[in-house]
Amino acid sequence: MVVSSSFNTVMSWVLVVSMSILFIGAFSAGVSNPGVVNIGAIFTFSTINGKVAKIAMNAAVEDINSDPSILGGRKLNLSMHDSNYSGFFGIIGALQYMETDIVAIIGPQSSGMAHILSHLANELHVPLLSFTALDPTLSSLQYPYFIQTAPNNQFQMTAIAEMVSYFRYREVIAVFSDDDQSRNSISALGDKLAERRCKISYKAVLPPDPTATRDDIMNELAKVRLMESRVIVLDTYSKTGLLVFDVAQYLGMMESGYVWIATTWLSTVLDSTSPISPKIANSLQGVLTLRPHTPNSEKKKAFSSRWNQMSNGSIGLNPYGLYAYDTVWMIANAVKLFLDHGGTISFSNDSNLSGSGGGTLNLAALSIFDGGKQLLSNILQTNMTGLTGPIGFNSDRSPIHPSYDIINVIGTGFRQIGYWSNYSGLSVIPPETLYAKPPNISISNQQLYSVVWPGETAIQPRGWVFPNNGRQLRIGVPNRVSYQDFVSQVKGTDIIQGYCIDVFVAAIKLLPYAVPYKFILFGDGHKNPSYSKLVNMITTNAFDATVGDIAIVTNRTKIVDFTQPYIESGLVIVVPTKKLNSSAWAFLRPFTPLMWGVIAAFFLIVGAVVWILEHRINDEFRGPPKKQFATIIWFSFSTMFFSHRENTVGALGRMVLIIWLFVVLIINSSYTASLTSILTVQQLSSPIQGIESLITSNKPIGFQTGSFAENYLSDELNIAKSRLVPLGSPEEYAGALERGTVAAVVDERPYIDLFLSSYCKFSIVGQQFTKNGWGFAFPRDSPLAVDMSTAILTLSESGDLQKIHDKWLTKTACDSQNSQLVSDQLHLSSFWGLFLICGIACFLTLLVYFCLMCRQFGRHFPELSDPSNHGSSRSARIQTFFSFVNEKEEVSKNKLKRKRMEMSSSASGRELESTNGSRRTEMDISEERHNGNTWLH
Repeated sequence: MVVSSSFNTVMSWVLVVSMSILFIGAFSAGVSNPGVVNIGAIFTFSTINGKVAKIAMNAAVEDINSDPSILGGRKLNLSMHDSNYSGFFGIIGALQYMETDIVAIIGPQSSGMAHILSHLANELHVPLLSFTALDPTLSSLQYPYFIQTAPNNQFQMTAIAEMVSYFRYREVIAVFSDDDQSRNSISALGDKLAERRCKISYKAVLPPDPTATRDDIMNELAKVRLMESRVIVLDTYSKTGLLVFDVAQYLGMMESGYVWIATTWLSTVLDSTSPISPKIANSLQGVLTLRPHTPNSEKKKAFSSRWNQMSNGSIGLNPYGLYAYDTVWMIANAVKLFLDHGGTISFSNDSNLSGSGGGTLNLAALSIFDGGKQLLSNILQTNMTGLTGPIGFNSDRSPIHPSYDIINVIGTGFRQIGYWSNYSGLSVIPPETLYAKPPNISISNQQLYSVVWPGETAIQPRGWVFPNNGRQLRIGVPNRVSYQDFVSQVKGTDIIQGYCIDVFVAAIKLLPYAVPYKFILFGDGHKNPSYSKLVNMITTNAFDATVGDIAIVTNRTKIVDFTQPYIESGLVIVVPTKKLNSSAWAFLRPFTPLMWGVIAAFFLIVGAVVWILEHRINDEFRGPPKKQFATIIWFSFSTMFFSHRENTVGALGRMVLIIWLFVVLIINSSYTASLTSILTVQQLSSPIQGIESLITSNKPIGFQTGSFAENYLSDELNIAKSRLVPLGSPEEYAGALERGTVAAVVDERPYIDLFLSSYCKFSIVGQQFTKNGWGFAFPRDSPLAVDMSTAILTLSESGDLQKIHDKWLTKTACDSQNSQLVSDQLHLSSFWGLFLICGIACFLTLLVYFCLMCRQFGRHFPELSDPSNHGSSRSARIQTFFSFVNEKEEVSKNKLKRKRMEMSSSASGRELESTNGSRRTEMDISEERHNGNTWLH
């Protein structure tokens, strides 16, 4: 329909153009006046923006002409054409301009007209500049001579989408006029909302402004009032927009619970209409609207102070008046640059039009602006500061720094609650301040001030209600044939009861609004239904929600939204158990044979190590060989009961004993706990000990009919479907396990807990190998899912959720017997770390002891430890070393002392003998000398 409508529109405009040329063919202006630069403007001057633009453009022309240096002495001449809401008259005005020496046209006011006139501008090279025709589909590629000097509605719709997301709404209703700009803008809004996982749930189309009547609006708003969403985006123009709010107030749609967001048309009304009548103001209370942001400056302040004089108080200034002023200056600066570079304003005939100008159409009267391409380039290269702030264009020809003020209508005025900019999103800081900082559009950085909503309330509306169409919420409930504690139907009635139902009812009572609903059973009542099919019924619109023991798994979350889990769940394995008979050798069961052997070996090793370390220094570890051997055995095994009577006196022996006593403490504690379990709890009668052994066993596995366990086992764990056996009830579980039809049953924890409360011969093995929960399912993006999640959390925090659980699911018949399950003896693998530490300690202390003995041996027997001494054999030295080690330390010290004394006495004797010998020699020499002298005499 849109394509056909657009085609018909284009064809009608082509016909209008053809007819128009017949009327104006005689208006050729001939040679242009070199002292005047002519520009044109096409607006509906009876509209707010038309009135404001006319005053602002005339002021700009006056300011430009007052400074001869701008156009080199030339005067800027602005010709205005009033289209009077008529596309036909707009085309007439454009063609009149095209036949004269117009170098640029400001306008048109509407996007529909812009689509047509842009084709003429392309052909005749006349730039077309508009600050009100802001259709986002007016592409610069298709219309290179059309320039939007204000941010187009693509940015405005982005701002609205971010506001919707900021307030956490998911659906909106769009009310808009059926014209090109509004249609394409709402289409852009839909795209921007989709990027934020929001959507337009309904589009209410009104006749084009100003043709919409009260009855037209009444009919559309009556439909909107029956919708679920209460967030309404209104994109139209002032006449239709004010009428919409008047009708909305009449229908009670401006009361608490509604959210209204209006596009920039409303801000122009608020800025330019002063004062607003009480009736209009009353119908606008709580509405949010956008206004193009223009930063404060001295230029803007000076222009605003002139406004009342220029307008004679007839209308207030709005941002589009500032854009109108800047657009004229933009053209003037571009013309100045064009003339300064030697350009001349000249026009020539279009050969294409001249060749096709036969018949009654005077197409040859339309002339091409020869400098149009250069003037267009100059405009796009604009770099100036105007009333609207810095002016320039991006590479896609959109104005730089698009931004909006966000306004909240209150009383007879309004309050600004923040800003939106393409640079930083929503903020309470002016965009021009943020441009100096790095961009930050994270969710946590988005901020607005508080809002006064319709109904004069500061409480944010929920944004949706249940549709007022008399239909109850259809709640799908599984028709279970087993485990009816969760969901069941009371026989002979339509009453649905159970744990899941009570949780749902309790949660829905906490909602701050009424929810009409009815339960609808799903399943034939002969076997448990498929829960995947039940959830899929929501996507086919058979159910509005599903309630029951529904597991939250990945595949289901892709098609529906779940609430917060109200009970934890996960898959576990159940196997048969048996009570082991006590025997005379039951005390040996806690440890494996290998474990017993290692313990005994370490008792002997530690005893021997302590004996070695204490033998030389401790009398309690000395004596005859038989006594010493008995001491080693007694000391070793008495440490098991911490009853050893021998004291250790050496530091090394004490260190080994402390570590060993710690190991003994752990072994004793583990033995006691394991033996207690063996004598009091049941044991496995199945080789299945967990999910790994279950996968590798190749034995049949039972699962509950309708459960997701079947798909999980086959798809995720790659277990062959031939091994999977469906079971429909706890009785079938027990029978299959007892007969050996299945080696184990895999099911969700809540079911198994209930099963084990009645069947004591079975128990859980291994760990829970999935982690999920149960929740209520709703359609994707349903706001009810969020509110129900909040209600479930409230139930949990208040303790009511546990009370409901205890009412339905607490069974104690077999709890004491199934509280534990021992499947294995204690293995060496659980204790090898302790034994490793003890072994290392023994080794290191022996190494230190050996080094000390070698050092002491060298001191006692230096002649044996000297490598140069070959007089003694190696065996003799080793024998001497062992004798030394075996010898009591006190004896060794005494021997060393005596030996040192003997060596000292021997040295003294040799010294005395040496002294006496010297004296005898001296006496002999003296005697010989005396004899000689006598002989001589």
